[in-house]
Amino acid sequence: MTHQQSYEHKRTSADQAIRQVRDGDTIIVPTGVGEPPSLLTALSEQRQSFRDVKVCQILAMRKYGYIDPATTEHVRHVAFFFGGATRAGGQEGWIDFIPNYFSEIPAQIERGQIAADVVFAMASPMDEHGFFALSLGADYTMAAVKKARAVVLEVNPHVPFAFGNCHVHISQVAALVESDAPVLEVGLPKIGPVQQAIGKYVADLIDDGSTLQIGYGGIPDAVVMQLTGKKDLGIHTEMIGDGIMTLVEAGAVTNRRKNFMPGKMVATFGLGSAKLYRFMHRNPGLEMHPVEFTNDPAIAGLNDNLVAINATLQIDFLGQCGSESLGYAPYSGTGGQSDFVRAANRSKGGKAFIVLPSTARDDTISRIVPSLSPCTHVTTSKNDINYVVTEYGVAQLRGKSMKQRTQALIAIAHPKFRDELTAQAKALKIL
Repeated sequence: MTHQQSYEHKRTSADQAIRQVRDGDTIIVPTGVGEPPSLLTALSEQRQSFRDVKVCQILAMRKYGYIDPATTEHVRHVAFFFGGATRAGGQEGWIDFIPNYFSEIPAQIERGQIAADVVFAMASPMDEHGFFALSLGADYTMAAVKKARAVVLEVNPHVPFAFGNCHVHISQVAALVESDAPVLEVGLPKIGPVQQAIGKYVADLIDDGSTLQIGYGGIPDAVVMQLTGKKDLGIHTEMIGDGIMTLVEAGAVTNRRKNFMPGKMVATFGLGSAKLYRFMHRNPGLEMHPVEFTNDPAIAGLNDNLVAINATLQIDFLGQCGSESLGYAPYSGTGGQSDFVRAANRSKGGKAFIVLPSTARDDTISRIVPSLSPCTHVTTSKNDINYVVTEYGVAQLRGKSMKQRTQALIAIAHPKFRDELTAQAKALKIL
């Protein structure tokens, strides 16, 4: 049987394709826009015919019908990371959460700590050799492909065929459906004066020839917008988005001075505009790889001058970062923040930046605090933290004592809170 004959034999409707799922199965779905809308819609419509099925994913983009507190005994969402579609369910307790380092999810799948019975994923059209590209989300999905009983693909001509280790062969596929709806587009976050001020502080500390990891959010994108005049930047990141594409178009990113995989941008998932997805298609300067490759601190840290830029919600005097919850209420997840902070610390000449506005709720709450709010999930530890940046400046913490850290953080807190923070530090016998 030829590749095309095998393709035709496995091609079916979404309603039929989801019959690959059995009661008790765990379905693995890629990050973000790698989620297959036709398959997840069909699963939602038929969810009451299943029992105890779990859908595991980082950052669900759409609130499908199965994300429903009334039918969790049939199909239940399990989050590796919360987003707008799942945050309320996580806070209310009917969506489960598995704590993780993004880089280690594949190992947990391989070891059976996270089940992977079925894979549902968006894929590019098949090439002449019988391969599809899971370019929008190689992440942990490639590990799941190796473990799963059934791999079900939603083939869409708008999904780019990228290079790298993100390919699935037709022989590995149990069923496939076709769709031609445009891939979901995600715009750049809003950037205001606070974000711009933070972005300038960070940009001023990034040297020509640095290799960048850029997280998602208004502040990281504000940094990107101020890097267009830099030279010979490289990319080794988890997410490729429109900001990075802008730097390539501006000539700031060339990857020429990368000592690890020179000439190549490296990422594990794509999230952005239709223009970005076209940019990713057969781009010889871009490789999409599984997250155990892109985010492993030992591998990412092989890049000299690696710069990691990630945001947090709150930081205490020790430097502990609470980036994923509001007290006990979950908000997002660890994602790749800890991975890349540790990678930048390993990197020769590396710099890890944690960025945050100095206040929340219209300047009524300081985000720099003596101790994290009760029950806050600690994302990045005091031992890993290095540069902390607010709109009031930069605090460099690595190698500093508790007293020195506290003084440096108070200096970049909002002025209206500095006296109060100083008094609290004295009461705690820190100053």
